[in-house]
Amino acid sequence: MGRYRVRVATGGSAFAGSNNQVQLWLVGELAEEALELRLRPSRGKVEEFSVDVKKILGPLLFVKVCKRRLLTEDSWFCEGVTVQGPGDSGLEAAFPCYRWVRSGGPVHLPEGTARTVKDDPQGFFKAYREEELKERKKQYSWHSWKDNVIRTVSGATLSDLPLDERFHEEKRIDFECSLAKGLKDLAIKDTLNILSSWKSLEDFNRIFWSGQSRLAEKVRDSWKEDAFFGYQFLNGANPMILRRSTELPSRLKLPPGSEELQAELERHLQIGSLFEADFSLLNGIQSNVILCCQQYLAAPLVMLKLDPDGNLMPIAIQIQLPSSSSPTPPVFLPSDPPMAWLLAKAWVRSSDFQLHQLQYHLLRGHLMAEVISVATMRCLPTLHPIFKILIPHLRYTLEINIRARTGLVSDGGVFDQVVSTGGGGHVTVLQKAGNSLTYRSLCPPHDLADRKLLGVPSCYYAHDALRLWEIIKRYVEGIVHLYYPEDEAVGNDPELQAWCKEITEIGLHGAQDRGFPTSFHSRDDLCFFVTMCIFTCTGQHSSVHQGQLDWYAWVPNAPCTMRKPPPNTKDVTLEMVMATLPNVHQASLQMSLTWQLGRAQPNMISLGQHKEEYFSESGPKAVLSRFREDLAILEQEIIERNAKLDLPYEYLQPSRVENSVTI
Repeated sequence: MGRYRVRVATGGSAFAGSNNQVQLWLVGELAEEALELRLRPSRGKVEEFSVDVKKILGPLLFVKVCKRRLLTEDSWFCEGVTVQGPGDSGLEAAFPCYRWVRSGGPVHLPEGTARTVKDDPQGFFKAYREEELKERKKQYSWHSWKDNVIRTVSGATLSDLPLDERFHEEKRIDFECSLAKGLKDLAIKDTLNILSSWKSLEDFNRIFWSGQSRLAEKVRDSWKEDAFFGYQFLNGANPMILRRSTELPSRLKLPPGSEELQAELERHLQIGSLFEADFSLLNGIQSNVILCCQQYLAAPLVMLKLDPDGNLMPIAIQIQLPSSSSPTPPVFLPSDPPMAWLLAKAWVRSSDFQLHQLQYHLLRGHLMAEVISVATMRCLPTLHPIFKILIPHLRYTLEINIRARTGLVSDGGVFDQVVSTGGGGHVTVLQKAGNSLTYRSLCPPHDLADRKLLGVPSCYYAHDALRLWEIIKRYVEGIVHLYYPEDEAVGNDPELQAWCKEITEIGLHGAQDRGFPTSFHSRDDLCFFVTMCIFTCTGQHSSVHQGQLDWYAWVPNAPCTMRKPPPNTKDVTLEMVMATLPNVHQASLQMSLTWQLGRAQPNMISLGQHKEEYFSESGPKAVLSRFREDLAILEQEIIERNAKLDLPYEYLQPSRVENSVTI
């Protein structure tokens, strides 16, 4: 009973407002009241009004909103509703929404306090939680995109996605316009070079886009240098494959007369400065056939040494694994003829391109984020504290992944057109990589320890990943400890346990034998897992996504395909190198694609800077504020360090880390 002040906020994106009428109800513990006012919500506006309520409502539980369709469906993006109770001292309650409201039955917006099942002893929200998850499971069902690849959301096209998972209009227009620009520039380059072929490495300048990235220009000028080649394993587009050697790899078969090389390898092994990058996962993968022309793959092994000055220098490259036909394949050395050594390094870089894009970017970044997203929507209701902490990090992920599956790795897509693992090989890589995906490998403290990269001063990725992981973990712990006062509360949360089981047993096809949990027994278990989820959707994706324009725009540094088989001898000429690297069209498409994927995104939201307020309590808001302060400290640390470096490492700088997988 009394006068209530109500504020209704509409999103600012294009078409967020609606010409349809919206009615509201206030639902309290004691009664509910329909408000007579009818709204036509306007884009970017907060509409405020006062209403007299005759009933005694008690503490407010929900605001119900119902949009009535007129002639056509005119969806409304509601950010939320705020209600202040009667009197000057009336309490204010927030009812977050941040989703599209369509015509039909009323939508219930629960008061924004996070609640587990146990936090609702009177059962006010029990039916709402159950009905919401029942409806979500219809909207978000699992699908096997390819056999033995981790599961994805069902739906073959964008229109199959729930409206809340779609790009907002500004994002859609930017994405599609940039794609159109890339295709237009590709057509121009193809037309200008239709009768051309490569004669020298400098010819790649004909398709290189200057002015897009200073680092890309540095790559163009320095890619032949051994120190530059080694640096990329530490801090390039793919810092995930390097590891410190604990023994000489069994696959490394040195030819007779290699005693000096053997001694050098063993000396560096003994002092802990020997490293390796092994691409054996590519062994046996069927290579692509493009326009009736066979393409080629290799599975190289690179041995490197870490010099006292921090430079990682290649010592030897074995392009192929030993086989019955070649029990001792050639081992290429820096002292070999320059063209032989350059071609060997190009084979490594091409192999790195394949595993980076498929294993580390698509599988461990995009598809893993999709598993987390689908399981979250199916198992955690809006009221759940873990839903509230995760949902900002799931924005746009399902749409960008469907776009990838229908454009990049689809039948006839970009991989089939220009990448040596296309034509089906890419699916085999995803299957093999998925079967070896471990929980530890997704958690930097464990992954870097397992690869023995801790304490390598020139590995800026390792330093920044650990710092970012700890900041995210402190944030997660702050939230979790507010809602789970002891370990028993974690074990007794059925929604939380179902979420964990859904990810491991369904999304990941039963990955408990690779360390993924099927249940949580303590707050520490929960915090570590949620930290992994957020880091995967933010920092880890950023570390393998952002470098594409920098490191792949100069095509010889990362060839998308190889048109001749690996050399069996060291008698290599420039003509052989040019005949092996991608042709004009392949290189142009690689250049266009890396520009679209690697350019700065105008609608980007930095880590932790989302404006949505899913929690209404002061406690989690204070934790988020501390999280942002910690990120600002790390930002300044990285800026100060980078000011002293010839090659700044910026991919985990918090202001450049996207808050979710959106591109």
